[in-house]
Amino acid sequence: MAYPIERKLVVGVASSALFDLTESDEIYRSKGIDEYRDHQEKHIDVPLPKGVAFPFIKRFLGINQVFAKQLPVEVILLSRNSPETGLRVFRSISHYGLDITRAAFMAGRSPHQYIPAFNASLFLTANETDVQSAIDANYPAGLVLPSKVYDDEHDMELRVAFDFDGVIADDEAESVYKKNNDLTEFQEHELKKRTVPHQPGLLADLFRKLAFLQKLEEKRMKQEPSYRKLVRIAIVTARNAPAHERMVTTLKSWGVSPDESFFLGGMEKARILNVLKPHMYFDDQLSHLKSAAGDIPMVHIPFGIANRGPTL
Repeated sequence: MAYPIERKLVVGVASSALFDLTESDEIYRSKGIDEYRDHQEKHIDVPLPKGVAFPFIKRFLGINQVFAKQLPVEVILLSRNSPETGLRVFRSISHYGLDITRAAFMAGRSPHQYIPAFNASLFLTANETDVQSAIDANYPAGLVLPSKVYDDEHDMELRVAFDFDGVIADDEAESVYKKNNDLTEFQEHELKKRTVPHQPGLLADLFRKLAFLQKLEEKRMKQEPSYRKLVRIAIVTARNAPAHERMVTTLKSWGVSPDESFFLGGMEKARILNVLKPHMYFDDQLSHLKSAAGDIPMVHIPFGIANRGPTL
């Protein structure tokens, strides 16, 4: 029996993240809504180019093909389009064979308020205002940053990488560090609290449900020794020893464990990401969201102290 939506891992995605809307957006901004509507109607059967989140979404939906009885994941289209202007989006979804059937069309307004209604553990969009509105409401959302789109048709493994503080966990530890920019003070604080789990961050639910998919795959591997895992989860954090202990304590208390963990001690994260090649990397600090080749899909989570302006 397929899981009801309350039990699924649901990702909401805007058309601005799923597809490359550069041409459409330019028409909307320069010529207005009427020209935009006409453009979409005239090109309704012309598939939109793949966007930054496309490879991630395609592989995410591929999990249902393996677990066809449970159908444990779902993608919802959360769009600022109207149903009329969104027709081209859904025809593009059909063209690429993506199993997306549920949607919210808001006719110019932000769809963020419907994140909980759809039980979404993540909302991906290229609209910065919508992301900030969602996070202000304490909903899990991320800003998909521009990058090259590379979709290897022969590689269906889903690789997802996360920063820890301010993303999976709360920003308590970052707040200690940011107070005086004192690494020693941060290390001492985390060592003192090494047995005290952090409170969950905005993407904790996403991480936990991905970990549940790990368990489904482990069960499948016991039944079919030749089965090859689809989901690969990594944490790439600026922490190092001894502050790593509290991260391990936190994840253990949640009953989850990543496939790979990197404690970099301030080393440039791109050095790891360029090898790992995740289909999505989530971080709360823009300074960490860089790739020399510009081909790593990056998502900014503008949450917590790392994203607050200076106070007087």
